[in-house]
Amino acid sequence: MSLLEVNSLRIEFPSRHGVAVAVNDVSFTVSRGEILGLVGESGAGKSTIGNGIIDLLSPPGRVASGQVVLAGEAISGYSGEAIRQVRGSRIGFIFQDPMTSLNPLLTIETQLVETIRTNLQLNEQAATQKAIAMLRAVGIPEPEIRIKQYPHQFSGGMRQRVVIAIALSCDPELIIADEPTTALDVSVQDQILQLIRKLCKERDVGCILVTHDMGVIANTTDRVAVMYMGEMVEVGTTRQILHDPIHDYTKSLISAVPRADIKLHRFPRVEYIEKVEARHIDVKNHWLGQQEVIEGKQLHDGCLLDVQSVNLKFETQSAFLKKNRKYVQASSNVSFNVVEGETFGLVGESGSGKSTIGRVIAGLYTPDSGDILYAGREISRLDDKKRRPIRRQIQMVFQNPYSSLNGRMTVNNIIAEPIRFHGLAESEQQVQQIVADLLDHVGLGWKAGVKYPHEFSGGQRQRISIARALATRPRLLMCDEPTSALDVSVQAQILNLLKDLQEELGLTMLFISHDLPVIRQMCDRVAVMKEGAIVEIADTEQLFTQPVHPYSRSLIELMPDMHQLSREGLDVEEQTGRLHNERCVVV
Repeated sequence: MSLLEVNSLRIEFPSRHGVAVAVNDVSFTVSRGEILGLVGESGAGKSTIGNGIIDLLSPPGRVASGQVVLAGEAISGYSGEAIRQVRGSRIGFIFQDPMTSLNPLLTIETQLVETIRTNLQLNEQAATQKAIAMLRAVGIPEPEIRIKQYPHQFSGGMRQRVVIAIALSCDPELIIADEPTTALDVSVQDQILQLIRKLCKERDVGCILVTHDMGVIANTTDRVAVMYMGEMVEVGTTRQILHDPIHDYTKSLISAVPRADIKLHRFPRVEYIEKVEARHIDVKNHWLGQQEVIEGKQLHDGCLLDVQSVNLKFETQSAFLKKNRKYVQASSNVSFNVVEGETFGLVGESGSGKSTIGRVIAGLYTPDSGDILYAGREISRLDDKKRRPIRRQIQMVFQNPYSSLNGRMTVNNIIAEPIRFHGLAESEQQVQQIVADLLDHVGLGWKAGVKYPHEFSGGQRQRISIARALATRPRLLMCDEPTSALDVSVQAQILNLLKDLQEELGLTMLFISHDLPVIRQMCDRVAVMKEGAIVEIADTEQLFTQPVHPYSRSLIELMPDMHQLSREGLDVEEQTGRLHNERCVVV
């Protein structure tokens, strides 16, 4: 008997405009000890299935029909206390967004211990020890100290590790992992996936792994289910899905996976007839191409951005006496420069200081020491009034598309806000036309402007964030994990869009990511960060073929690459090449 059976599941979201069907007639099973991969583009219904199984659908979402059976027990009709007894103790859920699933007002200790004591018969001391052990198991350093801290004191990747620790802390029968490695670097990703595989193998735990990372799918899952527009279009073994896909959409996913072994000029994508395409804008004759350049000193060797010996530390333990205070060094003598027109990459594990440096450059943090020079001008200690014209030219696409968008504003107003604030349009009519063009250009369509952020999937929200960042016609675009929430087909579209904009607008980009295949395709030079310091800077191809530092080598060795995997005799690279030749178009 299967551990989990989902039969003809249909999930609807009623509204005054009618009923939207998010999941339609979906059926699948998960056996004990099996990992089932659930893949598909953002908005396909992957996360909705997981939420529907444990009755966590956002109102007015509802399971309209179908049945969910866990270990022979029908749980689809459960509600209230009955379903709460299932959550946590029998089904562990790893949520996609660690910031919204952690309470910012409570310490990590409070949240972990509460979960453990609610589901396991342990006293507070035993629960605390188990909580510390779980944090250590998911790779959080100094767990005895970090457990006393709050979520905002952790990086995005470290918050994700906390969420994973909470989900695994009560030894569940089934794990639903919704993009569990989205915010994780390759080393921690490998550690977490090994932990999930070990749990499934040793304890006969079933797992539904929702992800858009086909490398993770190839390395981790036993079977794969492919979803498109709320329907399951194909189910099969991992070998069959990767080696001999049947449905055209499955072929598109495999063909759009970024290559880690070679660098391509463009990200290839399979033309799929039902795919929404972005409308191209001729930026030379468009408002976007009319970039205003703020004058600075003469660029030295074409260097637009120069980061010089930046140091920044955060207080982790306050005390009246300064000698009793404790700090974590977020960045240590970080120095690099970015030449105008290039794409410079920052890579490293979560907590290494990548995003911190981005926030220092954007003016969100003030460094303890060191300088940030933009166009030859020191900008790190400017007051808000003097920095405002600089801020217009330096824009950032943040890692988390859930918390970076105002949920009370429509998409039109979110994108229009910076245009209005900086007075970049002559009339409100022009503002609305620019917003519509940007929405079309990032593949959402102008009609999306009347909706609110909660009506979009994570990947769609990230496209909104990119459109908003472009709205000020920036000269330097900083992308902090810009594709972490995107499936591979949309990722290809967005990254090609960024390449187009860079060529057409002369953009300079600072690209912060843990996705090494994407870094190889996007960047001209790369800096590798570890524990707040840069350990290596090299041209991209040199770094990937001849890394010097041992840490750089370890990152590249751990990089999941489905093009080089050999699993059960699978030759994915040959298959992907055939798919490219048969159906691929460059967009």
